[in-house]
Amino acid sequence: MDLPDDTRSGLLANVAPGDNSPALTVTELSGALKRTIENAFGQVRVRGEISGFKRHASGHCYFTLKDENACIDAVIWRTSAGMLAFRPEDGAEVIATGKLTTYPGRSKYQIVIDRMELAGEGALLALLEKRRKALAAEGLFDSSRKRRLPFLPRVIGVVTSPTGAVIRDIIHRLEDRCPTRVIVWPVPVQGEGASAKIAAAIRAFSTIEPKPDLLIVARGGGSIEDLWPFNEEEVVRAAAESPVPLISAVGHETDTTLIDHAADLRAPTPTAAAELAVPVRSELFAQLGELQHRAQQCLSRRVERGRERFDLTVCRWPAPQAIFAPVAQRLDEVGERLPRSLAARASTARGDLNLVAGRLRRDLVDQRIARLTEQLGALWRLAELAHPDKPLSRGFARVTSHDGKTLTHARDARSAERMTLHFADGAVNASVDDARPAPPVERKARKPYIPPQPGLFDPAED
Repeated sequence: MDLPDDTRSGLLANVAPGDNSPALTVTELSGALKRTIENAFGQVRVRGEISGFKRHASGHCYFTLKDENACIDAVIWRTSAGMLAFRPEDGAEVIATGKLTTYPGRSKYQIVIDRMELAGEGALLALLEKRRKALAAEGLFDSSRKRRLPFLPRVIGVVTSPTGAVIRDIIHRLEDRCPTRVIVWPVPVQGEGASAKIAAAIRAFSTIEPKPDLLIVARGGGSIEDLWPFNEEEVVRAAAESPVPLISAVGHETDTTLIDHAADLRAPTPTAAAELAVPVRSELFAQLGELQHRAQQCLSRRVERGRERFDLTVCRWPAPQAIFAPVAQRLDEVGERLPRSLAARASTARGDLNLVAGRLRRDLVDQRIARLTEQLGALWRLAELAHPDKPLSRGFARVTSHDGKTLTHARDARSAERMTLHFADGAVNASVDDARPAPPVERKARKPYIPPQPGLFDPAED
C-alpha cells in the first residue's frame, strides 16, 4: 500500500512549514539527558556489591555497583576517596550516597559517590573474613614468622593515641613492674586516615635512634567500626614486616583484629601488653638472691665434701716414721761404708799409678824425642824448598804488581803496566813498554807464605 507523503523517507530531510521541533545535535541531546537525570536524581543512596574496583594514578576510583539483576557504573573523585573510612574491595556490600549523572563520551549513566559505608555489620564481617583469608594465604599469619620477645627490653616503642588512658595505663604498669625507657609515637586510632598513620609509625620505629627493642601497638575497646583501622591491609603488612618484635594490644579481650594475627604476640589488653613486655623487677631481684644463695650452698657443700675426702685420704696414709725409717737406716749404712770405699779406691788408684810410672823410663822418652826431632827437621827442609824466594839465589826473579800480587803470566804483566822485580839481593821497580790489553783470566788464590818456625824440641839459645 502507499504511505502518506509526510511519512515517506526521502533522500533529503524535509522540514515541514511551521515545524517547531527541529533536529537536535548529539551534544544537545546528551546535554538534555544529563540535565534531566541530574535534576530528577540529585541525591540518591544505592546499595550494592563492589565489582571491578580500580584506583587510578590520579587518585580517582572507578568500579561497578551490582546486585542480582542490574549494575551501574560508579566513580569517586580523589577528594572524596581520601575521606572514606575503609578501603574499598571487590565483593564488599556497600551503601553509596551521591548523585546520578551521565557520561556523554560513552553514552552511559553513572553515579558520582560522595560518601560510602559498608552495608551493615554483616557486610563488614564478610569483608573482614575475606581479607583475613587473603592475607593468611600469603603467609603473613604463619606461626613460623613470629619471633620471641626480648626478655628485658631497654627501649619500648608504643604506637597509640597520646591523649587516651591507654598510654597512661601502659607507662604506669611498666613503672610498677620494671621501669623502662618508653618512646611514644602519637597517632589517631580511629577515623579517616588513621590506618595510614599507624602503618607509617610502625615502619618509622625501625629507623630512629635509639632503636626500640620491642613495639606495642595499643588501643582501647570499641565497636568494630572503631577498631577497623587495625584491620586495614597496610597496617597488617606493616606489622608483619616490622624488624622489631611487636605486641598487638587492640581492644578488649573479646575484640580481635587482623593485626593480632600478624603480630608476634597478642595481648588481651594494653595493660596486659605492658605485663608481657617486661618482667617484675622485684621478682628478678628475688631470683638473683635465690641463685646467689644456691651458689653459696653449692660452694659450701663442695668445700665440705673436699675436706671429707681429704680427711679420709689422710687417715689411709702411713705414719711419717714408717715411711722415712728405712731410708734413714739405709743412709746410716751408706755413711759407714763410704770411708772404707774411698780408702779402697785410693789404694787401687795408687797401684795403677805405680804400674804406669814404671813404664815411663828415660830411654823410651829420649828415643821418642829423637824421632820427633828428625821428623821436624825433614818438614823444615821441605818448607824451605817450597818457599817462593828460594829460587832467587839461583838467578830467578819474582814479579809482583804494585799491590803485592805475584804475576805469573805475561798478560797479567801487560795489564799491570807497573810492577816490581824481586831478586836475591833486593827489589827493582819496572814498567811494561808493550802494554796490550789482555783478556781477564780467572786466578786461583795463593795461600799466604808462612815462615818456618823453630822445632818444639830444638835446644833453647843461651
